Amino acid sequence: MNHLMSKQQNSTDFAAKNWQQQLAEAFSTIEDLCDFLNLSPEDLPASVIASKAFPLRVPLSFAACMEKGNPYDPLLRQVLPIEDELFAYPGFCDDPVGDLPATAQAGVIHKYYGRVLLINTGSCAINCRYCFRRNFPYADLQLSKQKQAAAIDYIKADTSISEVIFSGGDPLLLSDARLANLIEQLDGIAHVKRIRLHSRLPIVLPARITDEFIALLTQSSKQIIMVTHCNHANELSADTIRASHALKRHGVTLFNQAVLLSGVNDNAQILCNLSEALFAQGIIPYYLHLLDKATGTGHFEVSKTQALALMEDIRAQLPGYLVPKLVEECPGATSKQSVD
Repeated sequence: MNHLMSKQQNSTDFAAKNWQQQLAEAFSTIEDLCDFLNLSPEDLPASVIASKAFPLRVPLSFAACMEKGNPYDPLLRQVLPIEDELFAYPGFCDDPVGDLPATAQAGVIHKYYGRVLLINTGSCAINCRYCFRRNFPYADLQLSKQKQAAAIDYIKADTSISEVIFSGGDPLLLSDARLANLIEQLDGIAHVKRIRLHSRLPIVLPARITDEFIALLTQSSKQIIMVTHCNHANELSADTIRASHALKRHGVTLFNQAVLLSGVNDNAQILCNLSEALFAQGIIPYYLHLLDKATGTGHFEVSKTQALALMEDIRAQLPGYLVPKLVEECPGATSKQSVD
């Protein structure tokens, strides 16, 4: 357990930490994560088979936000491989949002007018069990260095593209040098107005938000938007607050998108607490997604009927600017679809 104690002692100041080392030391086995949380794997519905199909990966900075000794912790439920992932649920498939038909070329998804999404990498700092891209063929379709030039040419050729979205995997796992090079090339395209980064790292590995990273964002001539992914207020630590405040101070617009998950946040008060906590640190609640029906995720599904009832309760408690838009992604649609 000494290595766990050492990691915990070294997770205090996000600005002073080496995020790559924290990533390398992330939990990768059910046993180590349970040891850290004072839990026994035998007392949980944990599945080694599920972890082999989709590996467990949890940074210490995220695990430290979990309640030790609580087998029902909502953060633990998001990352623990369990037997339910092995069940076949009707209507669930490997590409629930239609990314593959919308792939214009390797690394480029062009699904909606005016926006193009780059699959920058297939890697993540954390493997969320409900991930809609957990079965995505990253090896063939991620944006390698060799394919980046072709992606830039594609964006240059289509003057309708005003926004470029960095996605993955998690784009913040790219090195600063690689991100800077990509942003610099986009800076040279006049019709691109905004660069949007979708990342879970400001929440689960806030040490990634270094002064150097912020500097490369602020040097861009484009408007920079960061869309974080936080599902529960317990995910927000002192380090995530420092990270978001640093981004805000330097002009980065912050939004959050959450996923409605059974056993995690399918409760109006939990969702209200999330909106309040996000806004308090400068992040605007943006989307609340219905679950994308990816293979292995059916146990997380919340029905539309329940989701709409939750939204009615939330609207009764919060001012409008704190109420996220309930949406679902439908293959072939021209935008995210509002659920009402």
